[in-house]
Amino acid sequence: MVSLFGRDGETMIRYVMRRVGLGVLTLACVYAVTFLMTVSVPGNPLQSSERRLAPEVEAALRARYDVDHNGRYFLQLFSGLMRLDFGPTFQYPDWSCNEILAQALPVSVLLGLSAMLTAVLIGVPLGAWSAVRRGVAGAAATTLALLGTCVPTFITGACLLLCFGVWLKIAPVGGWGTISALPLPTITLALPFAAYIARLTRVGMEEALRQDFIRTALARGIPERRVLWGHAFPVAFLPVLSYLGPATAQALTGSFVVEKVFSVPGMGQHFVNAALNRDAGLLIACVTVYAALVIAFNLAVDLVHAWIDPRVRGEAAT
Repeated sequence: MVSLFGRDGETMIRYVMRRVGLGVLTLACVYAVTFLMTVSVPGNPLQSSERRLAPEVEAALRARYDVDHNGRYFLQLFSGLMRLDFGPTFQYPDWSCNEILAQALPVSVLLGLSAMLTAVLIGVPLGAWSAVRRGVAGAAATTLALLGTCVPTFITGACLLLCFGVWLKIAPVGGWGTISALPLPTITLALPFAAYIARLTRVGMEEALRQDFIRTALARGIPERRVLWGHAFPVAFLPVLSYLGPATAQALTGSFVVEKVFSVPGMGQHFVNAALNRDAGLLIACVTVYAALVIAFNLAVDLVHAWIDPRVRGEAAT
């Protein structure tokens, strides 16, 4: 870290430690609030419309997990969290929360990272092109970005399923486990992020092109392509970089609509089912993992931003 940031290395180490401490505190607060909201909802987590337990079995489970004593139940779950053990789940008696997360989290991570990579590959060139090419071409690119922001993902997903899965029959209409099942949910999840990245890139490029150093470089005879991509684009990309942290976390944690449409067995499916069935253990596990991903990605992007922009390193010292 010291070699990475030079003389500001010690400052950055203190900054990282402070951010990690705040992240741990935030995670604990999220955990506590999620628990309070879960136990305050009326209903019986041990009974459901599909499964009816015998009274003696339900009494034994209540005594085992202390679900009637919220204080002890909270401490039991929290002590497990300190060991990275989220405990049992009421929906799946033969599975633990850790086993469910071990299967579902890689699916959501693959889908989210694929979507963000696709969004960057679409949004950055589209935004830069619309900023440089004025007129009809730029207006068309801006319109496409606006449509990508406005259309909900469940409508986009349904249209893609109907077109490529039902009519053209070149993609599966649901399920997971093959390469052919990845493109449609990836594109569906990526389009809103690509649209916003395109707008950020366009605004950043337009602002960068108005700077004095750009006009000076062009006046000195430096080729326009080199000025655009070597001088203007790095400045324009900083807002996009700041957005990538929370956007990536959102893609990883907010994909449950896409997972539902395409029958993807990710964390979103289990999160929705846990909320509907008042499964405190699994619900808290999903929310805790989601919060940890948000904190981790925001910290990672802030560090990269500080490495690129010296002004951020100066702010970190305060």
